[in-house]
Amino acid sequence: MGKPRWSVIRAVPREDYTIEVEFYDGKTGIYDAKPLLEYKVYAPLKRLPFFLTAHVEYGTIVWNDDLDVAPERVYDECRASAEA
Repeated sequence: MGKPRWSVIRAVPREDYTIEVEFYDGKTGIYDAKPLLEYKVYAPLKRLPFFLTAHVEYGTIVWNDDLDVAPERVYDECRASAEA
C-alpha cells in the first residue's frame, strides 16, 4: 500500500511564518502556520529561528520530537502558491 496523498515530502519554512509544501500526490502550495501561534502548545514557534527549523519526518512537518502538525491539516489548509 502506498503513502496517503497528504503525506508531506518537502517543506521549506519562510520568514513570514508560511511553509512551502509538496505532498506525495504532487500537490504543492503554501501552508500558513500563523494560526498555530494562537495555541499554547505552539508557543515555541513564535521564535523565528526555531520556526525556521521546520522539516519533514514520517510524512509530516516537525520542529522537534514534541512539536509537529497533522499532515491532513496542512493538506486541507494549503493554498496554491503565487508562483504556480
